Amino acid sequence: MPLLMSNSHDMEALTQPDFKSRIEAREDVILQPAAVRSYPARRRRAEADSPVRTPFQRDRDRIVHSKAFRRLKHKTQVFISPQGDHFRTRLTHTLEVSGIARTVARALQLNEDLAEAIALGHDLGHPPFGHIGETALSERLKARFDLDFKHNEHSLRMVDTLERDGAGLNLTEPVRDGILNHTGPVKPFSLEGRIVKIVDRIGYINHDIDDALRAGVIAQGDLPHDEIALLGASPGERIDTLVSDLVACSQNRGDIAQSTEIGGAMLRLRKFMFESVYLGPLVRGEADRVTELLQTLFDHYVENPDAIGDGTAQAATDAELAQRVTDWIAGMTDRYAFRAYDDLKGR
Repeated sequence: MPLLMSNSHDMEALTQPDFKSRIEAREDVILQPAAVRSYPARRRRAEADSPVRTPFQRDRDRIVHSKAFRRLKHKTQVFISPQGDHFRTRLTHTLEVSGIARTVARALQLNEDLAEAIALGHDLGHPPFGHIGETALSERLKARFDLDFKHNEHSLRMVDTLERDGAGLNLTEPVRDGILNHTGPVKPFSLEGRIVKIVDRIGYINHDIDDALRAGVIAQGDLPHDEIALLGASPGERIDTLVSDLVACSQNRGDIAQSTEIGGAMLRLRKFMFESVYLGPLVRGEADRVTELLQTLFDHYVENPDAIGDGTAQAATDAELAQRVTDWIAGMTDRYAFRAYDDLKGR
């Protein structure tokens, strides 16, 4: 028989007073001791808890509803303006990583909501045109202002400062740490963040192989024989092997780790992808075009900051100008960047 509620007070009684305590009791049962608990929420600005969502669920929702997240659907993963509907974008990569991260977190009795939120936010700061665009933007920043661009740092800036018209999303500290350190030499402090750090590679290596095969950049026979024999012939088989290994090696270890055999095979497959695809003839052929486009736009906005449509005040220092131009270009989608470049050239 369905539960009937006579008035709004009954609804409030069901949702508000005991939600947090029920989640805390549930996590004491299902999460391992090293897992991050959902409460208390550690934010830079204190907020009242939601009566129906954990703090990490709120972070997830804030990310998914952000403008930066929506723009990911028009940002390159590997291939620029591919002719086909089934190639990955930065958005589909993000969703795939999120699903894998949840699987690993659940298997290890870690906080799924935290792993999901980190995965959904990890690439929000990626500029247009994938890693080619990141390199081009960083090179121009170095030449003009002696600065670097790293997409993980910009992802954190996106959620801390740029979203909500400068107010930021006020995410919890474990999510912010996981976003910042999903790549680079520093490990996230949470096991959930460390899952995303490895799963990001698991996702993009295998899905990029799938796209490269679809594009005809490589053939199945080009893939390293021993690594494919060990990990699996299809993306699904390889991901299953890598995830199973990750879970088995991380159980009762206090860290997230891969075996030497399986992890080594993945790294060799990654090396093959860099040599044959990421730095291969087709992608490198696009690199010159993208580099010229982004660096032309960068120089134009540095010399003409009034052309930046961000609605902010003029930059008072070179550092402020560099940041303003970087924010504007990194926020572009591929198609917006193409359009801005064509407008600049009068096409």
